[in-house]
Amino acid sequence: MKSNNSRLMLGVASAALLLFSIGCSSGSSSSPTPTPPQVQKGQVSVVIRDDSTEDWATIGVRVLSISLTPQGGGSAVNVYTASSPAPYLNLLQLDQLNEILGNVSIPVGTYTAATITMSGNPGDVILTSSADPETGFAAPPATTIPSSQIQILGTTGSAGSLTVPVNVTLVSPLVVSPNQNNALDLEFDLSHPAFLVAHVPPANGGTPLWAVNFNGPIRHCPVDDMMRLILRHHYGSVTGVSTDNTTLTFDKAYPVYPPTSPETAITSTQALLVLADSANGTLYYDVDAKTRATIMDFSSVASTIVGKYIRVAARYQLDGSLVAVRLWASSSFNNVWISPEGHILHVNTNSNTLVVDNELGIGIPLVVDANTLFYFRTPWDAQSDANSIGQGTAFLSNMVRGFKVHASVADPLASPLVASSIDIEIARYDGTITGSNSNGFTYTRSFDNPDDDYTVQLPFISPSTANGNDPLTGNPILGYKWWNFTFPTVVDSGTNAILDFDSATNGAVNFGGTVGLMKVAGESFATWNDPNGANSWAVPWTVLTPTHIPEGLAATSYSNGSFTVSVAGGAQAIPVNINTTPGSGTLVYQVSWSNGIFTVSPVDVTTSTGQTTLTTNLVASTPAKVYGIPQASGAINAYVVTYFTGFGQATTN
Repeated sequence: MKSNNSRLMLGVASAALLLFSIGCSSGSSSSPTPTPPQVQKGQVSVVIRDDSTEDWATIGVRVLSISLTPQGGGSAVNVYTASSPAPYLNLLQLDQLNEILGNVSIPVGTYTAATITMSGNPGDVILTSSADPETGFAAPPATTIPSSQIQILGTTGSAGSLTVPVNVTLVSPLVVSPNQNNALDLEFDLSHPAFLVAHVPPANGGTPLWAVNFNGPIRHCPVDDMMRLILRHHYGSVTGVSTDNTTLTFDKAYPVYPPTSPETAITSTQALLVLADSANGTLYYDVDAKTRATIMDFSSVASTIVGKYIRVAARYQLDGSLVAVRLWASSSFNNVWISPEGHILHVNTNSNTLVVDNELGIGIPLVVDANTLFYFRTPWDAQSDANSIGQGTAFLSNMVRGFKVHASVADPLASPLVASSIDIEIARYDGTITGSNSNGFTYTRSFDNPDDDYTVQLPFISPSTANGNDPLTGNPILGYKWWNFTFPTVVDSGTNAILDFDSATNGAVNFGGTVGLMKVAGESFATWNDPNGANSWAVPWTVLTPTHIPEGLAATSYSNGSFTVSVAGGAQAIPVNINTTPGSGTLVYQVSWSNGIFTVSPVDVTTSTGQTTLTTNLVASTPAKVYGIPQASGAINAYVVTYFTGFGQATTN
């Protein structure tokens, strides 16, 4: 099973820091000139994030602009414009982290939609497979797909200036006011079946062609607390330190893609300000001198840091300002960049090493020694965010494949690299769910490399632990919560949440043969040192993710909301239920191949036209792939159904 929740999130956080009025008057007239009404503005931080997939090391895209549409109409308000040339953003490295793109001031008001404009020219999407993709993946490990094999769908404009505008209606309006902070998250599901489709046409000599579809897998996912946004480490070039030594200013810097050796920086004009942590202290690493110090302000480094490249782990404050938790500085961008970032591929407690998948799809071994410090990012708790949760080789047993980390090395020139510190940004567990009871449940995860498999029992967090707010009511939640991937705003929490979870996870579908049982799957991001998991991981939430049924054939034609599907190695077909209710209908896509062109067409099964289309095309022996939640009845309730027309093998990744 691979990750089902991969997504890009574009967050707009209304920090309301910089409030000012715009007006004009003329001193040349003998009579007073009327002053136009003052326009209040709020400072908006633009951030971007996603989740991961097992198969890719880089999904590099260029975001050209982001704008918001006011409620009731009116001109769109631009909140982000990329520098030229637009930098690549690797969606895989964000993994529920936020990349701050910049800060702007926009008029106070209510906004109900967003438009993200992606660059759509050949070469504007970079796809590099991971060092260890799942079995049957359509690209070899650590391979960059040639741009000639990538088709970007939905482009507009002329050659050399192609763009893909993506319009998203917000689930709830974004209210920008001068007196409160706010955040907007747009969720882009990278492993959505319509996002990346590999097709092997017979005339192409067995070479896969990849269709990239930006339209469809994006939705709004409200965020109730901006301070809980975990920010990706920022890179930049320091331009100044304030006279009171509290604030450092730097211009955002991006690496060249694909990465080079030595890595060089693309410095933007997007300026960010970050404060020193005057309460808990900021850990300051001089990478060139190989020293570490705790600083309460920037006075001790103000005379030497301007002009240097930095990497900074930061957190948001209530007022929208950024505070540095840890900061690395060097005269060379390459020195701060050589700090392996990515998803853990392997953990070896015998050799005291872990391997991190970098952006070239190469596994970077890191030696953990007695001095290695482990941190777990908790930006909402400043003291915990600043202090390590473990040290040395013994802590490796708390790590598994799939965790998202950003390491720092004692010496960037050493071989092998020795980790001086490891930021655990996401402690991710996923897999099939079994053994749910009042205390917790078990995740079982299988990988292509059996050494990475794990079966782990995780407790639920304490019923008294604060756990965010309900997305629909805004009421605070205590204790464990869960939801279906299909309905991220319908959260089950409170007294009956665990009992409901037990019932929801007892289903399975049985193909028989060599395929056998396929159970309910889920994903959780664990938290450290909860009262129910002292000095260990505990589960605050779970999202039930669609189980990936192997690609197969429709055994019977679609009729009246259902069909059956058979798969290679299975002894029997299983029923597939398609929901046709408006507002909660199954997502259905028709993938066509004709004259060397991909077409990925959504089919709205909540309409009579969509029903006719599906009935006409999804007939017996049609290639199909199903994603859904297994039921106790032995059927699967489909979240997504993709069926293929045309010749040749088709897969979704």
